[in-house]
This record gives sequence, structure tokens and C-alpha cells, in this order.
Amino acid sequence: MKCLKHTVIKTITLPVLLAVLGFMQYGCGSSAAENYGASMPPPQLPVVDVITSPVTTYREFTAALEGKVNVEIRPQVQGYLDKIFVDEGAFVTKGQPLFKINDHVYNEQLANAKSNLLAAQANMLKAQIEVDRLTPLVDNNVVADVQLKTAKSAYDAAKASAEQAKAIVGNAEINVGYTTVTAPADGYIGRIPYKTGSLVGNGETQALTMLSDVSEMYAYFSLSEPDFIAFKNQFAGNTIEDKLRLVPPVELVLADNSVFGQKGKINIVEGQFDKTTGAISFRATFPNPGGTLRTGNTGKIRIPKLQNNALMVPQNATFEIQDKVFVFVLGDGNKVQSKPFSFTGKTTNYYMVDKGLKAGDKIVYSGLGNLKDGMVIVPQPISADSLLKSTPF
Repeated sequence: MKCLKHTVIKTITLPVLLAVLGFMQYGCGSSAAENYGASMPPPQLPVVDVITSPVTTYREFTAALEGKVNVEIRPQVQGYLDKIFVDEGAFVTKGQPLFKINDHVYNEQLANAKSNLLAAQANMLKAQIEVDRLTPLVDNNVVADVQLKTAKSAYDAAKASAEQAKAIVGNAEINVGYTTVTAPADGYIGRIPYKTGSLVGNGETQALTMLSDVSEMYAYFSLSEPDFIAFKNQFAGNTIEDKLRLVPPVELVLADNSVFGQKGKINIVEGQFDKTTGAISFRATFPNPGGTLRTGNTGKIRIPKLQNNALMVPQNATFEIQDKVFVFVLGDGNKVQSKPFSFTGKTTNYYMVDKGLKAGDKIVYSGLGNLKDGMVIVPQPISADSLLKSTPF
């Protein structure tokens, strides 16, 4: 629109004249703004190359932790609890007394068994004397051979009775020993539901306590069938055992997302898939100095994977539209064009490109909000080394 400067119409009233002048001023201002926008220089934006680099990625799987020994402590004999030697949560060593069951009944049984053993041994000695007496008489044909045979049979019966009595004594001694319940391994004591004076026995559904040896921890996790196939393809070897030996040490991510200080080793796999879940179970073993991990903890197993020549794109250089990830690629004449790409994984700050980009492609690193396809920019190159220092993998 052309600006009117000195147009005088005598018949125009003052209000109309003011309105016309305001309209002309608006038109001239809009035109000036358009001319100013058209004359703005192209924006200067940082540009980086799509690079290849070795990078380690991780796959995570939910895990449940158990101590390498995790046993229920149960009494082998019935009786009343006389003493509880340990407290809940205490660390105990193998063979340390934990509970004492009243042993009066079992000591009486042991005394009775020993008395029976003495009587049986006396009968055996008596039978042996009879055999010794008859042997020379039979040799000299003084008495019939049948008497010696009868004496020998009586000795054999007395010997068997003595052996039986001896076994009963051994069984009674075992029962007396069972009245003191000891720790089968080093570990930590769990909850103790019984108190002194409680009647306990080997038929109770509830154990005296739980003992956990947590010097080493087992982390159990499962892989679905597709994950299992990917796992097999990731490592060389003809058998699963061969592949497991090539798996690098794995990490344990705890419930607060911190990484446990010790690395573990995958050392066993279940023989078949669970028909209900369609998954197969693995086990990783972690050293646990200080016993910081306990049975019942949860976490995630993190399995590393090294990619030697991964195409890396900074996440800062990307934007998303309808679940697709895009970058602005610099083309001829310094014009930018949006381009989608697919990725196989990502680190903290980078995507690992699968398809859509190639090494050496130049992409806009920042300032994407005002860019449109076909816009011209003034590229400001950023070296890969400086980018990696400021934004590591």
C-alpha cells in the first residue's frame, strides 16, 4: 500500500480524517515491518557432525535378591524352649548355639538306652562264655555238637540285641544333641516368632527363624523369548555355557537407582522356559562385603554391550513429532531439512542411530525451535572432541 502524504478534501470531517490517517499509519508500519523481516540476516546456529564411536550400552532386567544360603531353622525334636541365645538380626557363625529345648525327657531316654545296652552286652558275654565252655567238649566228643550250635545261636542273638541297644543309645544321644539348635552356616538371623516357654517341634508350620548367609548374593532375573534370542546372538559360542563365559561383569542397579559397588557374574540359567510366563530364569552372583545387601532386596541387572562403531547423535539436536525422532540436516546452500531417524538404543546424552543418518552428516545442534524446512542458516561448526568433553556419553 502506498502512503498518502498531502491529500486535502475539504468535505471530510475531522473524525473521518483522523480515522483515515490512523489507517494509513498502520499500513505503512506493517509494510516497514515486512521489509525489515525480509532483510534480517540468516541465524547463526551451531552444527555438529554425526560421528562414529565405540560406546557401551546396557540392557536392564528386574531382579530379586537372595543370600547364597537362605534356610529355615527348624527343631528336630519336640519340647519347650528353655533358652534363646540370639536376637533378631544378629550375625552368627556356623555351629553357634541358637536355641535350647528342654532336654530332661531326652536325657532320661538316653540313660534308659544305656542301661539296656549294658544288659545286652552282659547277655552277649554270657553267651560267649557258654560257647567257649562247649567248644573243647565238642572237640573231645564229650557233648553233642548240637549243644555247641545252640550256644552259638544264643550268642549271635545276644550280639544282635547288643547292637540294637547300641543303636538306640546312638539315637537317644542324637535327640539330646538336637535339643541344642545350632547355626548351619554363617549368616544373619531373621525374625524369631517364638518366645521362651513356647512348645516347638518338627511338625510346626512356622520355623524357629530364618538364617541368611549374605556373603554372596544371588540375583534372579528372567528373559523373555525375544530377549533370550537377542542374548544368544550377542555372544559367541556353541552352547549357552560357552556364551555365559563370555558375558562381561554385570552391574546391579538398586531400588534408589544407585549402582551397587561390586560387579557380578552370570553363572547359571534355568533349563527351560516357564510355560505360564514365557520366560527363562538367569542368576547373577555378586560379592557382598559388609552384608549391605539382604535377602528380599530388589533391583535391576544391567548387562553391558559394546558397540565399536555406533553412529551417535546428541539428544539436544533432536526433536519429536508423533513418536518419531527428527534432526535438522544441513544441505546445499546452507539450507536445513528435517529428517527422521530410527535408533537401537541411547545413552544418557546420545542416540545410537540405526537408520536414517550416516557418518559425516551435519546436523543443527541447538536453536531448533524457530527452524523450518528450507531455511538458510550460517553454520557454526562444533568439533566432536569439544562436544564430547561438554556432553559425554
